[in-house]
Amino acid sequence: MISAHVTHLRLAVAAAAVGLLAAGCGGGSSGGGSATSSGGAGGLEGKTIDFVGYGKDNPWGAYFNGVFVKKLEAEGAKIRDLTTMDPGTAVSNFNQAIANRPDLIVAALLDTSSMVVPIKKAKQASIPVLVFDGRPDPSTDGDVMQVLSDSEALGTAAAQNLVEGMKAQGKSSGNIIAITGTKSGFASQDRMKGFDAELARTPEYKVVDVQDGNWDPTLSGRIATQLFAKYGCSGIQGAYGMADYQALPIIAAAKQAGCEVGGKTGVIVTGSNCFKVGIDAIRSGALYGTATEDPGTIAEQTADYVIRYFGGPKPPAKELVKEERVTKGNVDQYAEQCSKA
Repeated sequence: MISAHVTHLRLAVAAAAVGLLAAGCGGGSSGGGSATSSGGAGGLEGKTIDFVGYGKDNPWGAYFNGVFVKKLEAEGAKIRDLTTMDPGTAVSNFNQAIANRPDLIVAALLDTSSMVVPIKKAKQASIPVLVFDGRPDPSTDGDVMQVLSDSEALGTAAAQNLVEGMKAQGKSSGNIIAITGTKSGFASQDRMKGFDAELARTPEYKVVDVQDGNWDPTLSGRIATQLFAKYGCSGIQGAYGMADYQALPIIAAAKQAGCEVGGKTGVIVTGSNCFKVGIDAIRSGALYGTATEDPGTIAEQTADYVIRYFGGPKPPAKELVKEERVTKGNVDQYAEQCSKA
């Protein structure tokens, strides 16, 4: 994700059906309390939802949006599209949503801090807000409902992939680069928190450069090209692209620089936000691993949350999607889930 997270790619109505999907995909929920305000028991028919989500030019966002919107429109809701990958535009769109006075605002927080004021304005206007993927600023934690990816777990999985891969090559130490999603968002920050904490257990493998790829595959490729030019093939042993569509450009940049990727001596690369291209790359050996957080699973769970909010039973204030680490050893188990986008 995006710019949340944020980039080109990746689905029941009942809580029980989502539970089945989560069990098969590694999804789940946690959290306590009830939703911050009552949506009523009349269902979604005729309700208006302003959707300030990730833009469709982001592959993760494109797939999420398709699943999310289709499911809610089938329930009779009207969805107003205010999606974007630009943090500044997202703030303007959120303020426009408040002026529209919908029954619900559903938002992804590209820049967490810049969304504090709009969220508080929505609360003052008695407009409920549901945040998905990355968590809100702590000052607004109690002001919104939340369906969140387990971002720290995703970062932990990425670090485990890199260390496992380098150790399998017999490397007792290594330099790692990381190209993140939008750094100003908690989705990226929390992943790096989990990533750094896991790497601290093996300090011989250290991060030498972290760059903001803004959930953009093209930007990520340019950054990777610059980093391989800066450090050379011998100066980078591992690389983390925070989404599969960011990891693949890292692989391309490494090869363009004349660096070996994977195998017995090449750069070990891991992704996250699993996509079909990532699954294919794991099978080919170019990508060591990834993690779940596929857009279909969280889109289903977020849409189901909205359905429950308006029709009951009322959901908890927060739900967490359980994530899983994916490598060549278990890729077949997650291939279908991760190949929707």
